[in-house]
Amino acid sequence: MLPVELDPYTPIVARYFRIQNLTWGDVKSSYHIRYQGELIQEDSAAAYDSLAEALHPLGMTPLFRIEKGQQLVYLLKGVIQTNPSKIWINIVLLFLTFFSVLYTGAIYSYDQPEITNTWEFLKSGIPFTVSLLGILIAHETGHYLAARFHNTAVTLPYLIPFPLGLIVTMVAFIHSKEPSKNKRVLLDIGIAGPLAGLAVAIPVVLLGISLSEVTQLPSHAPISLEGNSIFYLFAKYIMKGELLPSPIDYGGISPVIYWIRYFFTGAPLPFNGRDINMHPIAFAGWAGLLVTALNLIPAGQLDGGHVLFVLFGKRAVRLVPFIMITLAILGLFWSGWWLWLIIIFWLGRVYLEPLDQITPLDPVRKAVALLVLVIFLLLFSPVPFIQIMN
Repeated sequence: MLPVELDPYTPIVARYFRIQNLTWGDVKSSYHIRYQGELIQEDSAAAYDSLAEALHPLGMTPLFRIEKGQQLVYLLKGVIQTNPSKIWINIVLLFLTFFSVLYTGAIYSYDQPEITNTWEFLKSGIPFTVSLLGILIAHETGHYLAARFHNTAVTLPYLIPFPLGLIVTMVAFIHSKEPSKNKRVLLDIGIAGPLAGLAVAIPVVLLGISLSEVTQLPSHAPISLEGNSIFYLFAKYIMKGELLPSPIDYGGISPVIYWIRYFFTGAPLPFNGRDINMHPIAFAGWAGLLVTALNLIPAGQLDGGHVLFVLFGKRAVRLVPFIMITLAILGLFWSGWWLWLIIIFWLGRVYLEPLDQITPLDPVRKAVALLVLVIFLLLFSPVPFIQIMN
């Protein structure tokens, strides 16, 4: 422990924090000094900024915490240093992803039995590619711009290419080089992506549905159908005037019971019924909605996890077992949820904690956070894919 006259930190902390107790850390502690007490000024966000600025020349980073109802200030040795990103990596990945998505879109869109003209083949994938990448880039750009607005250092978006398959639509991210300052900043960055992506995805999916024809489904396998979320189900109803895929009959049960069962299990398959033959733009819009819903799963380091953390703090981790059990059950109807069960087990138990956890959400942000959780429920598809090959 330093003598009082050699302790340069406590006089600075005392300008902003009414100190009741001081504890020096030891070799086993993650902190250098811990102060217990209460903030002097009501504006905790401004107090944090001023204290962090005052301690920066001394090589200390403050943390604001609330533990058992008591306000605490921790001082950690060191300050956050950020290094410039290698932008060429982002550019290369963008080009590779573009051609990866273009190829996937062409496979879906090309209507000839054989590829006789490579340019015509690739050109057929352009509507899908532009629509899907527009949604994905809007999502990641939303995160990036919100982070820069709050002076939080992040990388440019990384888009990860895959040579085949819809999984190409699900892998894009930005990397944060430093923790968010407080819950308000964490929320703003977390929700900016999904909301920006939705601003593009909603008109894309509505346009795509309008371009899609309603056709009769096959009478037997193979059959492949996209899953329904509440929003997507009613988007098709708004654009086509009927709930799709509509069965040839309800099998003698209430339509309400039928749709609840079909929504959560994908059964029974609506053979001989009616559904849209998805236009490539509709396919891209639907995929964009699915990606947004997956990112909004309220767990860990996903966007939805950030929302849950700013609302409930560390209590949010109590929801993780319920989410994992739900995914395990849904995996009986779509096996892809078992992969997501592993992802949630890996990422879902650790939340990104801001430096300042004393500053609360303001009423507007709290309402927006709750709205985003409602959006998740509207976009979530219990059975994203329905496919029977034989």
